[in-house]
Amino acid sequence: MVFSSHLFVFYFLPLALLLYYAAPVRTRHLLLTVLSYLFYGWANPLFVVLMAFSTAVDYACGRVIAAEPTDRAVEVDGKPPRSRRQRTALAISIVTNLSLLGFFKYFNFGVDSFNTLVTALGAPGWQWDTFFRITLPLGISFYTFQSMSYTIDVYRGHAAAIGNPIDFACYVSMFPQLVAGPIIRFHEVARQLEQRTHTLEKFARGTALFSLGLAKKVLLANSCGLLADLVFNAGGRSCLDAWIGLLAYSFQIYFDFSGYSDMAIGLGLMLGFTFPKNFDSPYRSASITEFWHRWHLSLSNWLRDYLYIPLGGNRLGTSRTYINLAMVMLLGGLWHGAAWTFVAWGALHGGALAFERGLGKQSLYHRWPRPFRVAITFVVVAIGWVFFRSDSITAAGSFLASLVGATSTEPGDLLLSGMTHQPWLLGWLGVAAIVTWAAPQSWDWTSRITAPRAVAMLGLFWASLLLLTTQSFNPFIYFIF
Repeated sequence: MVFSSHLFVFYFLPLALLLYYAAPVRTRHLLLTVLSYLFYGWANPLFVVLMAFSTAVDYACGRVIAAEPTDRAVEVDGKPPRSRRQRTALAISIVTNLSLLGFFKYFNFGVDSFNTLVTALGAPGWQWDTFFRITLPLGISFYTFQSMSYTIDVYRGHAAAIGNPIDFACYVSMFPQLVAGPIIRFHEVARQLEQRTHTLEKFARGTALFSLGLAKKVLLANSCGLLADLVFNAGGRSCLDAWIGLLAYSFQIYFDFSGYSDMAIGLGLMLGFTFPKNFDSPYRSASITEFWHRWHLSLSNWLRDYLYIPLGGNRLGTSRTYINLAMVMLLGGLWHGAAWTFVAWGALHGGALAFERGLGKQSLYHRWPRPFRVAITFVVVAIGWVFFRSDSITAAGSFLASLVGATSTEPGDLLLSGMTHQPWLLGWLGVAAIVTWAAPQSWDWTSRITAPRAVAMLGLFWASLLLLTTQSFNPFIYFIF
């Protein structure tokens, strides 16, 4: 079940809101948990068991960490000392979550890579897929990171352990951000789980954000996705078609994911929760460093606080900083998907971050006009999306060759150009570009709901639903992560 579907909009969401506001306050978290498990189990009920197991382990580990007394009068490096039981509980939580994520997400990738290697060496591969092949549970990359942040925050003293297991289960499974984020860290909503406000203003803003996110997904992402698929799936393509397809995919992935984030944040507001912003106009960035301060903020901040800084950050010298950047981005690439293309994507961004750090803030590049630097950054990010979108390194290499005109022209290229140059498709690219670089941010625009804005939201909402009725193309890129 996805947000951009009639099943969710007309059935699940109205029923969930009706039950939520009709229920006594003390039972709302239990109700949200049940509804969230129903939402998550719609695709495969077995996925619910896995999430429940992760939830139970992290709740128990959090209670163990909180049960051990600490003497805050005696601190080491500003932190209270931790007992062996506390360290063990934290280790169990981290190992359990990473093991679940590693097995379900990377087992297939590991075996396929092994078979490729041994086959290249002339040995027979392991015909394991005749027995079983691991199915990736929806959203496991998101909820394992989210659940794991709880025990880390409790261990670090950034949040108090939660007493009621239902409250914790509600935090982990909450359907607005369950399968595709944003990654909500426990300390960001700890107080809201105890007490939060429900106002008409908050609900109206949530509705507006949901409508904007739905419009981003259906009107822009899906339209650009049609064009991107035409180009990326073609056997041959001209240089111009390749750039059109790449531009289309760059817009598709942005509006697909940011639209979903807007919908998730909007749904949270409808339920009284205020989730942090997940996108901050990333394509307006003037550097790759700035891009990662604007793109998928919940993941960027998670990797920074729970991986980059613990590894030493930039405190251990220049060489170690570069190593840490490379390691974090490689792992960030693998987090997105179990394929060498995602490793290459992470390596590209890690290399770009290291290069920019080496240049320094006083370099000649930083004195160039900002629009020029924004354009360069966008091109670098777009080239990275080639690896993100491609099925293999070979396919990515072929597409990159098309971008520089290094592929031979084939008769099918003319047919492809005839499809990609259709005015209505190119028109949607133009609309996407205007929204990307000229329109206000969704979060800012919905801060005050006026009558004209309400009418605009309603129009976008019904236009999106109408288009959903007439089209079958409705993929969601981050739904498989």
